[in-house]
Parts: sequence; C-alpha cells; structure tokens
Amino acid sequence: MEIDDLDDEELAFSRNYFLAKELGGSTKKSSRKLADIDVVDEQELRAAAAKIEPKHEKEIAALIASYKSLYSKWEFELRCGFGLLMYGFGSKKALIEDFASTALTDYSVIVINGYLQSVNIKQVIVAIAEVLSDQLKSRVRNASGSTSKVHQPFTSRSMDDLFSFLNGSNEEDKDCFVCVVIHNIDGVGLRDSETQDYLARVAACSHVRIIASIDHVNAPLLWDKKMVHTQFNWLWYHVPTFASYKVEGMFFPLILAHGGTAQSAKTATIVLQSLTPNAQSVFKVLIEHQLSHPDEEGMPINNLYAISRERFLVSSQVTLNSHLTEFKDHELVKTRRHSDGQDCLYIPLPSEALEKLIMELG
Repeated sequence: MEIDDLDDEELAFSRNYFLAKELGGSTKKSSRKLADIDVVDEQELRAAAAKIEPKHEKEIAALIASYKSLYSKWEFELRCGFGLLMYGFGSKKALIEDFASTALTDYSVIVINGYLQSVNIKQVIVAIAEVLSDQLKSRVRNASGSTSKVHQPFTSRSMDDLFSFLNGSNEEDKDCFVCVVIHNIDGVGLRDSETQDYLARVAACSHVRIIASIDHVNAPLLWDKKMVHTQFNWLWYHVPTFASYKVEGMFFPLILAHGGTAQSAKTATIVLQSLTPNAQSVFKVLIEHQLSHPDEEGMPINNLYAISRERFLVSSQVTLNSHLTEFKDHELVKTRRHSDGQDCLYIPLPSEALEKLIMELG
C-alpha cells in the first residue's frame, strides 16, 4: 500500500471522528433523571432476595467443615498472643461466632458489630475491662475464698487507666484474657483512624485477644506496619464462606430500592433495643412530642428534661445528656435551631415510621 493511500485513510478517519462528535453534541439531551425511575420498595426487594435458593450447598458445607478443623489451631494461636484476621468473599459472622461458641468456651467473649453505623469505642473498652475484672475477681475468690477490694468504676476512668488495667503485669494472671470478636473491623462505625488506633492499643494488651473479619478491599490501608505486626499481631486467614451478608447489609439501603417506612422503623428498633430501658423511654417522649406537634421544628431540650424528670426517667441533666449522646451517635436524633434561638431535638423519620416504632417498643 502506498504512503499516500495511508494518509488518505487517516484523514478520512479523522474527518469522520470529528463529524460524529459534532453530530453527537448537537443532539437533544434527555431530561430524564435517575430519581425518576420507579424503583421497588426496599422491603419488597429484600423479600424477593430472601427467596433466592442457595447453590452449591454441598461444596460450601465441605468448605466450612475444613475451616472447623482449624478451630484447635486458632485457639492455640490466640493463646500464643496472636490476633486472627479473617478475609474472603462472603459473611464470616456465622463462622466466627461458631468458633467462639465452640472453641472459646473457657474464655469470656465480647462481640463488636463494626457494620453498625456508629460504635462508641469508650463503652467497648469499658465493657472489656469490666469482663476482665469479673474474671480476675472470680479467680481470687476461688483461690483465697475472699473478695477483692472495691475499685473506682471503669466508666469514670481515663483511657490510659483502662489500657493500664487491660495490660496488667501480674505474672500469675498472664493466662487470663478476654476474647474480643470484631465483625467488620473495617466497617463504617470503626473505620476512622482514632478508633483504629484505640483498637490496636486494646489488641496489644496482655489480657486481650482479637478475632476480626474484613470485607473491604482497601481494609489493610487502615493500619501501619507497627499496628499490623506489633499491636494487632495478625495471622491472616483466607476463609471465603460465600454466605449472604444478610445481617451486615440490614443497616445499608439497597441501591435498587427506596427506603420503606417499615425498614426505617425496624433499623431504629434494633438500635434502641441495645440501649437501657430508661433511654428507650426518653426516646418515646421524643416520639410522642413529634407525633403530636408535626409542624414544629422539634422538642426543646429543656422541655424534654422536664418531662423525663417528672416521669423519673432521668435524675439530672448529665444523665439526659448521656442518653442524647447515644441517640446522636446512632443517628436516631438530630438537632436544629428553633425560631426563638434555642436548640431543638427531632427524629429524622416520617410519622408512619414513628408510629410503627412506638408500637415496636411497646
């Protein structure tokens, strides 16, 4: 082929390319938006997804059985001071909980659900310290027959004091530890650097052992070299289960569905059930006010305190503030400024969801 022929072909191609771009740019753009799509209700979509029949059940059962044969090895590695990190496609929640209930019966186990929207790390560390304290007291009681002296409550201690307690130096108690199961240590509730730093410090304590799972492809970027090899001291296990993320996905809206009222109420109910009865009752006061005053910006904090005190739900403003902090941490309550300048509390749910929620709470 001649050089002139090649030049003519390239020229024709270039001309056609720019002509196509010109014609494409002159066409009328569609005014339709993604929001205009008539998507399915979330509950309906979840119900349809639940009816999908599982496949390859025999192969998956054999795979899980192969993991269960590693339970004794995993327990030994925990006793040696390592942390266990499970990764791979599929939910590891059932596998890890089965391991904890089967092989870790001689130890106290605390479960952290990192897939929740928010997790109070201070409360988690206090809970670990309280469980360890009960273990040590029980050991002293069995050895000497006497009870140990009363210490300052863990809730009022600083983080450094808590870490010091969890990293006790008594050689006689070195084999006494608490196993902490963290589902989705890379979850949205635990993903920030400060929380990961606290978790790493907890993992480095002599009386704590960590069993965790990750699902995000970039999860290892949460940690530096010191955290991985010195604090968490991970042993990585590839354990794909191919199980549905049914529980973990409950707290996230489906892409192809709009959030239904029932789903919003259900999610709020699950979170509230993890709180104290008094906290639930304070939340009911907010629901009742919002339903009876739908046109107002919200409920003034002073009014909430007055009603809660009348019903003996709180004894002081400090107690109410601790409940409100929990509500805000779980995104159950938000604050906005009233027209008269004072801060008001409101629940970011529609009236239908609030009515369903108050029925769920009884």
